Amino acid sequence: MPRIEGNFRFRLATMDDIRRIKLLIEASVRGLSAHEYSPSQIDQALGTWLGLDTLLIADGTYFVVAPDGQPDVLAGCGGWSRRRTAYGSDHRPGRDDGLLDPGTEAAKIRAFFVHPDWARRGIGTRLLEMCEAAARAEGFTRCEMGATLPGVPLYGKCGYVECERVELPLANGETLPITKMEKGI
Repeated sequence: MPRIEGNFRFRLATMDDIRRIKLLIEASVRGLSAHEYSPSQIDQALGTWLGLDTLLIADGTYFVVAPDGQPDVLAGCGGWSRRRTAYGSDHRPGRDDGLLDPGTEAAKIRAFFVHPDWARRGIGTRLLEMCEAAARAEGFTRCEMGATLPGVPLYGKCGYVECERVELPLANGETLPITKMEKGI
């Protein structure tokens, strides 16, 4: 288990968390992705490729993290999915909400974001471990993800390997580069 600096409460997200999750996602993307993506890429990607898929909450596969004593503050969030959609929010193009076959397909690691004020304290690593354990408990033997560029080093340290680099199309004609990664669990 990673060393968590500070005391945090990890729990399943509820629909009541949606507003705070969306604020966390925007703060995370704007604060931690500015060295990898341009302001226009960030503006275009928020709400489509970089955002919340509320089906993860409905499925009970999305977690939030709050600092002890501050239940209304979200330090991080992230989840996994037993569905085919690999990344993106409720509003991304090309969604496929069909169920995966745990015997032949990989669970999807989805929508990991940590607030810049709480970054590099082990929150993302602990969330990842929780997601892998939950997917394993449902019979999955592999996980895969579409990692944003700032997340690639973390996922690499956690045993994920790069499979492919992808350019996601943005409405303004630009693209958002991500890296597809996978790991046996």
